[in-house]
Amino acid sequence: QVQLVESGGGLVQPGGSLRLSCTASVSFFTGYVMGWYRQAPGKQRELVASITSGATATYVDSVKGRFTISRDNAKNTVYLQMNSLKPEDAAVYYCNALQAGVAGRWGWGQGTQVTVSS
Repeated sequence: QVQLVESGGGLVQPGGSLRLSCTASVSFFTGYVMGWYRQAPGKQRELVASITSGATATYVDSVKGRFTISRDNAKNTVYLQMNSLKPEDAAVYYCNALQAGVAGRWGWGQGTQVTVSS
């Protein structure tokens, strides 16, 4: 069974930074496009950033220029560096694979809470 373990969240003031980490206990990690998702209270989960095994990254418009996704394939870990945080970035952040059906097989981790408040 695949385990996804997210960490690095916390309380930060607007304009602050956090670095999230997610480790996946999966074989052939490099075979998966990995993504960071977030879910705020009362809202649907949204994909905010993704990265291929070759480190090609994509971002939702609302985080472009502020967030950077990266991965360490040797450690089965994906990161999300979040700078210039805004209150609207507050959510529970999760990682998962993007390929169709994979998230359904893997399930979701516990996520990591990001709170942006002064």
